[in-house]
Amino acid sequence: MGTPQGQQEPATRATTAAGYVLLFVLGAVQGLLGSFLYSSGPGVLVAIVFDVVIFATCVLAGWGTRTFGGGLLPAVGWIIVSFVLSMPRPNGSVIIANTAQGQWYLYGGSLAAAAGAAVAFTFRTRRQPRVRR
Repeated sequence: MGTPQGQQEPATRATTAAGYVLLFVLGAVQGLLGSFLYSSGPGVLVAIVFDVVIFATCVLAGWGTRTFGGGLLPAVGWIIVSFVLSMPRPNGSVIIANTAQGQWYLYGGSLAAAAGAAVAFTFRTRRQPRVRR
């Protein structure tokens, strides 16, 4: 017996949910790595590379899933991890310093994540081809 039209099988729903969780985790891992490595290169170059990578991740995830959520979840994961790690610790240390590199990484990455999610939204809103019956 099949499912009603427009609904997915339970196994398909579980696979889809796992895919979305993995996209969130991918964004979070990129935020974790970037928070520690953004200042490892000359000038702001590495910070900008991390910004481009999160943008590309959001765009490709939105394109691959053809949903807005697919592009939004890596952005949300990146923003949560990056901003939590940018908060000062009780002992006074910070992970993302208020330097040019830190600002390019944090603010540029936030803008890149938002822009990537917005581009993913355009993939969702494109007209689907009509099916002739």
